[in-house]
Amino acid sequence: QVQLVESGGGSVQAGGSLKLACAASGDIEFAACMAWFRQDSGKEREGVAAIGNDDSTTYPDSLKGRFIISKDNAKNTLYLQMNTLKVEDTGTYYCAAGYVRVSGVCSYVSPLNYKTWGQGTQVTVSS
Repeated sequence: QVQLVESGGGSVQAGGSLKLACAASGDIEFAACMAWFRQDSGKEREGVAAIGNDDSTTYPDSLKGRFIISKDNAKNTLYLQMNTLKVEDTGTYYCAAGYVRVSGVCSYVSPLNYKTWGQGTQVTVSS
């Protein structure tokens, strides 16, 4: 089974940028979908972006244009570029791999669609 390890989190001021990486121990091309989720204390885990093995991407409307998901199959690495960060972007960011699509699309909506998870990396945005 693929193992996932996130990196790149840290503390940044509002308006800044961070790029997260998720290194996979195996071939990520076997995953139909990969995604980033985040969770802040006391809140439910929410999806922020998903990408398919055909490189199709999906985002919540609230994050479209600020967050960019990408992957490098040769490096077995998933990325999340986060720009114009806001205080409300604070949380633990997790990458995940899933093996099914929802109506043909890689969905960021439900964590239940994803089977393999990393341990998370903390992002803190201060005002």
